[in-house]
Amino acid sequence: MGFAIVKRSVSIAGHRTSISLEEPFWAGLREIAERDKLSVQALIGCIDAERGEQNLSSAIRVFVLADLRERLNRADADQRVGDVP
Repeated sequence: MGFAIVKRSVSIAGHRTSISLEEPFWAGLREIAERDKLSVQALIGCIDAERGEQNLSSAIRVFVLADLRERLNRADADQRVGDVP
């Protein structure tokens, strides 16, 4: 199962840069931005500000994965609470 890399240009902190991500990560980024009522560009700016020395594309992938894991853990916890008599 392979996904094509999609390259997009964004402005971060006043400069243009290109970001290459697989489409599922772009889709995840859009979903998170919509949920948090941010533009994708603003969300990328937040990730960029927190990434330290990590490559931006890698930081975005880790961010999207961490968000997914957090939502899954929360859903699992909510389900367990609902199962308690």
